[in-house]
Parts: sequence; structure tokens; C-alpha cells
Amino acid sequence: MKMHAVLASVALALAGSAFAAGDKHDHAHEHKPLHGGVVVEVKDMDYELVAKPTVIQLYLRDHGKPADVSKASAKVTLLTGAEKQEVELKPAGDKLEATGSFKVGPGTKAVAVVTVGGKPATARFTVK
Repeated sequence: MKMHAVLASVALALAGSAFAAGDKHDHAHEHKPLHGGVVVEVKDMDYELVAKPTVIQLYLRDHGKPADVSKASAKVTLLTGAEKQEVELKPAGDKLEATGSFKVGPGTKAVAVVTVGGKPATARFTVK
């Protein structure tokens, strides 16, 4: 009976701290798109892809704050039906960006390989 009481109090303590930790987060880290794109999280970093026919933009947020992309790069592969298009994104202010002509629309799949500080990360998106 004693072990059961210990487990119950540990479970309550963990639930309480998890709730408190969740409560302290600011609302910027809710993984919601801030630029009208699609957001995925990879290794504590949020990646937001904005894919339009004339511009591809990738915003990076580290724990809800814009990440420094001045030395970052990304290669995005767009898959629309049977068509495949590879796009190099370069730093442009607070985001990585490429302009041109892109075949994107609802259902387009995008795979971004983003390199920040020499460390690559892969983020996968489906355009809405």
C-alpha cells in the first residue's frame, strides 16, 4: 500500500510540473504559422515554409524567437505530382528566400535541408 501512495504522489508531482512548464511558455512557441505558411518542428527549431508561385521563404524560430539566418542556407526540393524542382534559398533579412517561378499548390510536398552553423537539419512539409 505504501508503494502505491508513493507512485501516486510522484505521478501528481510530475503532472503538476508538466502543467506548470506548459503554462510558462509564451504563446509564440505554439508552432502556429506567423507568415501564413506551414510549420514543422525539428530538434527544438520551428521551420515555417511559405511557398508561392513566385517566392519560396523559410522562417526559422528557436524556442519562439527568430533564429539568425545570416550564415544559414537551405535547399528545398518541391514535389508537385510527378514534377520535381530544387531551389537554393539564401538569407534575406529574417528568413531564407528564393524568387522565381515555382510549381506549388495544395498538396505540394517540400523537403528542406537547412544548414545553420554547419549543422544540417531536414524538415518535411505539405503545402496547404
